[in-house]
Amino acid sequence: MTPLRPIRFRRSRTAKTVESLTDVLSALTVERQELRASDAGSVKLERNRLAIARAQWELSYALIERHAPAEAVAQSAA
Repeated sequence: MTPLRPIRFRRSRTAKTVESLTDVLSALTVERQELRASDAGSVKLERNRLAIARAQWELSYALIERHAPAEAVAQSAA
């Protein structure tokens, strides 16, 4: 197993909607429950956890873009 290192998420090139990201999170959550129920290995669980964290990160930025003034979005990107 490779050592854990800090993860740096980057925004996707294609902007996803809040709704689509919510759907992705729902699917990943169901997948995680299934992995736990089937006693999946730690590697599969970790990959799923990282996918959930990335989707949550993207969702937070999508929500900021939707609800924050344009100036705040520009400053957060800098």
